[in-house]
Amino acid sequence: MFEALWLSTAVIFVAELGDKSQLMAMTFATRYRARDVIIGITAATAVVHLASVGIGYWIGTSFETYQSGIAIAAGVAFLGFALWTLRGDELTEGEADKARKATGSALLAVGLAFFLAELGDKTMLATITLAVREDWFGVWIGSTVGMVAADALAIGVGAVLGKHLPERAIRYGAAVAFAIFGALLIFEGLR
Repeated sequence: MFEALWLSTAVIFVAELGDKSQLMAMTFATRYRARDVIIGITAATAVVHLASVGIGYWIGTSFETYQSGIAIAAGVAFLGFALWTLRGDELTEGEADKARKATGSALLAVGLAFFLAELGDKTMLATITLAVREDWFGVWIGSTVGMVAADALAIGVGAVLGKHLPERAIRYGAAVAFAIFGALLIFEGLR
C-alpha cells in the first residue's frame, strides 16, 4: 500500500503541474480564503479519485490474466499523458470569470468547480491507470494528496510570484516524467 501511495502522490503531483486546475486554484484563492479553497479541492478530489480507483481496480481484477498487456497499455497511456502535458492546459477567460463570480459558500463553489473540472482530466485518467496495477487505497490517498499538494503549491507560489511562473519548464519537466514512467511500464510489459 505504501508503494502505491508514494508512487501515486508523485505521479499525480507531476501531472497537476501546469494543469488548469492549478490556475483555477489560484483564481479561487484571489476571492476566497486559501483554507476554504484547499478544503474544497480536497473534498472534490477525494470523490473523483475514489471513483477513478474504483474503475481502475475493476479493470485490473477483470483482466488479471492480461497483466503484461495492461502494463503496455498503461505505458502507452502515460506517453499520451506526456504529449497532453506538452500541449498544455489553459484556463479560458470564461472559466476564470466563473471562478471569480461563483456564488454561495466558498467550499461549495470550489468543490463543485473542481469536481466538474476533474472529470475526464488527465489526473483522473492517470489515477485510473495507477489503480489498475497498484493497491487501490494507496492510489486513492496518494493521488488525492498529490493533487492537493500541487494545487496548494500553486496557490502559495501564485500569491508570491503572481503570473511569473516558469510555465514552459514546468510543462516540459512533467512531460518528461510521464514519458519516463510510460517507457518503464512498456518495458516491464514486454519483459
